[in-house]
Amino acid sequence: MAEARAVAAGGIDLVVFSSLFPSAARPGAGLFIRERMFRVAQHRPLAVVSPQPWFPGQSLIRRLRPGYRPQAPALEIQQGIRVYHPRFLSVPGLLRQFDGWSMALGSFFLLRRLKAEGARLIDAHFTYPDGEAATRLGRWLGLPVTITLRGTEVPHSHNPLLRPRLVRTLRAAARVFSVSDSLRQLALELGVAAENTEVVGNGIDMGRFHPVDRAAARSRYDIPENAQVLVSVGALVERKGMHRVIDCLPALIKRHPYLHYVIVGGGGPEGDMRTELDAHVARLGLGERVHFLGALPPDELKWALSASDVFVLATRNEGWANVFLEAMACGLPVVTTAVGGNAEVVCRDELGSIVPFGDAGSLQQALEDALDKDWDRAAIIGYAQANQWDKRVAQLLCAYDRIINNAVAQPELVVK
Repeated sequence: MAEARAVAAGGIDLVVFSSLFPSAARPGAGLFIRERMFRVAQHRPLAVVSPQPWFPGQSLIRRLRPGYRPQAPALEIQQGIRVYHPRFLSVPGLLRQFDGWSMALGSFFLLRRLKAEGARLIDAHFTYPDGEAATRLGRWLGLPVTITLRGTEVPHSHNPLLRPRLVRTLRAAARVFSVSDSLRQLALELGVAAENTEVVGNGIDMGRFHPVDRAAARSRYDIPENAQVLVSVGALVERKGMHRVIDCLPALIKRHPYLHYVIVGGGGPEGDMRTELDAHVARLGLGERVHFLGALPPDELKWALSASDVFVLATRNEGWANVFLEAMACGLPVVTTAVGGNAEVVCRDELGSIVPFGDAGSLQQALEDALDKDWDRAAIIGYAQANQWDKRVAQLLCAYDRIINNAVAQPELVVK
């Protein structure tokens, strides 16, 4: 009944377009997109289109790899908002280069129906393949498109086959958002006019992320009361760098004998290193010092953060890592690498430190210093409070208003 009422309500004017969005099949995917856009939905009615890759033989692969491409239902109602999951043909290997075209074709009739319901703007997340598909749909349907750069554009821009497609896609957008200024600079490098770009960082929900009692938090995860605790949160993939932190632990434990390391996260689209990480921990004899908590629901994450002293993410690439603000909202300083927008979030010494990526010595020293320092945790929490979602949403709404009210035409997508 609730689904029928939601579908009947109609009256949308915005379509969120992203293949990475939470669903019953992948509840942890793209939470940062839902956090932002469901807040926008409190002011502008919207629907979500989250295309799902499919090809005829993938059910056979799933017999060997049960988590391979889990299929979401065609329609879900999330917080009263319609989330559609149209399928598009995506064959692994070289044929993935056609995902942009296929995603657009697979979503065309749904987008045409949503336009008939009143949709006047497509808001896409990630430039490739989602943004490429969205700009094609915008051209076919006469709808303006906005694109948000979120970090995958950095490696894609170094791919000689993908870079020209990024250029064409971004130039075809009515507005290009980025979650960090480093990504905005990349957009400018790819030929987007400066006046057509805008930085809209991620925000923080202080109602969800705040300190809870440390003793209770440590008891919850069987962490000794007298421990010093490092924590990382993220997918267990090479890019996030949990193995780089583990490498530092033997030397750190010599100076901090009660040190423990908490890792929150599971496998993701980029893979799952849990087996390798377990073996790495065993080789170093750290089985009693490293705690794998698995992926935690957002409402539980404050407990793992509050059980800890310092947040660390030795990541290879990021756009704007929401988890930094989440850690700060719980009073934790952040140690991370000088990549992407990290230095834009950890922008002052009283919030943590930034180290060169790949410099194990600098990472170890920064962690030692962070464990030794008496941090002003109230100031760290105050910084998080100054970066709540309301400011970001107000900025987005102004941009959407200008595009929709002025009926900006979708620039023609040049195909070569």
